Amino acid sequence: MQLETYISDLLYRYECVTIPEFGAFLTQQVSASINDATNTFHAPKKVVSFNEQIQQNDGLLAHYIADVEKIPFETANKKIAKRVRLLKSYLTQGETLTFKNIGEIIFNKEGKILFEPTYHLNYLTDSFGLSQFVAPAVTREVYKEEAEAIEKVIPIGVTPEKRKSKSYLKYAAVALIALTLGGFGASNYYVGQIEQHNQIAQRQATQQLDTKIQQATFNLNPLPAITLNVTKQTGNYHIVAGAFRVEENCDTRVKQLKADGFSARKIGANKYGLHQVAYASYESRLDALKALRDIKKSHNRNAWLLVQKLD
Repeated sequence: MQLETYISDLLYRYECVTIPEFGAFLTQQVSASINDATNTFHAPKKVVSFNEQIQQNDGLLAHYIADVEKIPFETANKKIAKRVRLLKSYLTQGETLTFKNIGEIIFNKEGKILFEPTYHLNYLTDSFGLSQFVAPAVTREVYKEEAEAIEKVIPIGVTPEKRKSKSYLKYAAVALIALTLGGFGASNYYVGQIEQHNQIAQRQATQQLDTKIQQATFNLNPLPAITLNVTKQTGNYHIVAGAFRVEENCDTRVKQLKADGFSARKIGANKYGLHQVAYASYESRLDALKALRDIKKSHNRNAWLLVQKLD
């Protein structure tokens, strides 16, 4: 039994997954962060920790295993207990327990359990598709000091040039004013003639248009009715194929999945503005989990299950 696979599935939806008589894996959401030393941007995520004091069986893990493997609840508890005895024997022998995509557990010299989480997988579904990236450092060039240094070596001065005024320019200015006043009066008369002509032409065009509208006859033949059989997907269990910042990429992914035979569709954007694409949606959780396992094996091992809350 791959116990870590079941635990990993549950960590997407729950903040505490308990292994009876062994301990509990806990998740805590942390905000996006920036490493000033390396200029690395980290997306929001869930940090996984382990608490060996929480060992009470809450039934969550056993119910999930029973649903997936189609076995009774008691049988699932027995399988978990058998696995726990094996894990404890490995720890007492000094071996390191590796839970894939979760972390590693060892015994220290004082007999205490130490947990080292792995960060290969982000269990915060709202951050699906967001990865860390490194931005180049911003370099600023100072030009002020260079300009001041140049100014000290080569002083710049501006000397106003004196020009002699010529008398003939005065007469030219008087003549220009006279011509402008005469042209302004002629221009006003010409503009008034154009406006009058435009008003007459507009009235004639309006009368012609009214006459044509009154004489026109419209004959609209009814179109034949078309019946379309459309199957609308419903359900709150969605198998997510990806999330995209650009909606065009989301549409492209839907077309690709439909070409592969899946009933793919867009299920909206999350609170980070990422457009999500689902392979399919299901009413039953068991049907969704079965389909998810098949898709992980045959098409996309990074697919995951999104459960929307009922309104």
